[in-house]
This record gives sequence, structure tokens and C-alpha cells, in this order.
Amino acid sequence: MRDINLKATEYFEAVARLGTVTKAAAELGVSPSAVSQQIRLLEGQFGVKLFRREKRRLVLTLDGDRLFQTTAHAFGALRNARSAIGRQRDMRGLTIRVSPSFGVRWLGPRVARFAADNPDWAIRIDATPDVTSFETEAVDCDLRYGHGDWAGLTVDCLMSDLVMPMCSPAYLDRLRRQGGDLATQLESARLIDSVKSLYRWDLWLASNRIELKELVYPFRFDRSSMSIEMAKQSGGVALDSATLCLPELARGDLVPLSLACPVVEFPAYWFVCPTRHLNRRIVSRFSGWVAHEAKECEAEARALLSGLGCGFVAGRVGPEGV
Repeated sequence: MRDINLKATEYFEAVARLGTVTKAAAELGVSPSAVSQQIRLLEGQFGVKLFRREKRRLVLTLDGDRLFQTTAHAFGALRNARSAIGRQRDMRGLTIRVSPSFGVRWLGPRVARFAADNPDWAIRIDATPDVTSFETEAVDCDLRYGHGDWAGLTVDCLMSDLVMPMCSPAYLDRLRRQGGDLATQLESARLIDSVKSLYRWDLWLASNRIELKELVYPFRFDRSSMSIEMAKQSGGVALDSATLCLPELARGDLVPLSLACPVVEFPAYWFVCPTRHLNRRIVSRFSGWVAHEAKECEAEARALLSGLGCGFVAGRVGPEGV
């Protein structure tokens, strides 16, 4: 690119697009002689004629047309980029990072309401399990799944997770037809393991005093959304978040494995950001909105599960277990 005269190329593109030196000079804000000089320089550089004159109008030669097709595309792309950058600069933005399953199953169906109430703001959502390094990344806030132990940041609990074994009605009927107690049914069940969940099968089995001869996972997923879908399709029993699959529970696509075992609840979903970010009006507004949505969702989940006959027990989840 060092040997390409970009100024002369810009002048050439304007002349080729507008058809005359005079019109190009007016658009560029320079004199016609300056435009003509740059065209001569460019022709000298390429060693070819780029225009021929026909009845007071400049017509592209074959070489000139080849160059124009390229420059028209390049300068058009630059103008579009400049326009987009200008619009983005004028439109205020909010960037949110969210855990993938929480983003897809919980935030996704709700965020349109926030966007509708804040139409002048551009909202970007980055769904990833990686937590944000706020000192090096341009992210306003995180919606994190975890223990809540992130030092040096504002960390507000949005809601508890409500975890229980779930499966499809058809799969539950299949297990019950085999007879026996819950432990016997689990021996023959296909257990679906959500490998990144804070509360997994080994903890649940221990807390419910159920011993299996061998703890085997035919299915292991690193996304709760995949575990839930597998259970919905009668693939087995998922120990996962009722919070993330309320629609399936409400429709009866998923049912509790056993009402004898209470739903385990523990703080799991958090709003996280540097305290200084709350000085931005949109971040503070989103913080309040998402907290309200989470409170309503948790109340809805508790009411639904209670209506199904479920009880609740507090779980202590951490590196040391329950």
C-alpha cells in the first residue's frame, strides 16, 4: 500500500463516479486543476490512460474501469463504515456478558422488554462462561452463575437456583413401571450430568441418603440448556435448574422425578460489575430492571413448584460440598 497514491485514487474515484472533473472538484472541495493534477499523477504511476474524453465528458478506459470497480467498492465500504461508526457513536450502548444457558433460557425471552423501554440504547449481549476482566474488556456488567465470591466488585444476588431431578412424563412412567423405590428406579435410569452445575448428582444423592452401586453418566453436557433438552426428549433424568425450564414445567413437558425429595435452593445468579460502572445511568437502570425480573421469576418458580407438590430445602454449595 505504500506505493499507492491514496489521495490521487480518491480523486480518480470521484471523477469516475461523477463523470466530470468539475463535479468531482466541487464534492472534494478543491479546484478542478488540483483534481486534474492528481489524475495525471495516478496515470503516471500506473503507466496507462484511465480516461478518454468524449464530447466534454470523461469516459473510463478499460484499465480505468477495472480500477474504478475496485476503488468504488473500497471507498463505498469506507463510507459505510464511517456512517456506521458515527451512528454507533451517537447511539448509546450497553454491553452485557451472561452465562450461556442463563442467557438463552432466561435473559433472552425477557430482554426485549428492556430494549423496548430504552429504545435509544444499543444493547450487546455476549453469552460466554468466561467472567469479564473489567480492567481490560469493554463490558458494562456480568450476569454470572456461581458462588458470588468475586472480590473488588459490586456483587448482587439476583435469585437462587432451584434444583431438582426432572424428566419427561413418559420417562417417569417407564421408571415407575419397573417398580421398587426411588433408589431402585435411579439404578436403571439414565442420569444426565450437567458438568458445570454447582449442584451435581453426587451431592444430591448424598443429601437424600441414596446409594447407587455405580454412579454412571451416559450423558454429560457442559450446558444446562442441553441437559434440559435431553430430559425433555425422554433421554433420561436431569438434575438441573427448574429456574431455567419453567415453561417446560408449566406445560408438563418436564415433571419432578419424585415429590419425596425437596427442591434444593441456593444463591446462584448474580449481577456483577465494578462499582464505578453503576454511575452510568443505563447500567444502573439495567441493574434495577434485571433484579425486578429475577424477583418475579423466582416467585413464579416457587409458586409453580409448590403447586406441583414440591417442598424446598436450603443447600450450601461451595468447594467443600454441601
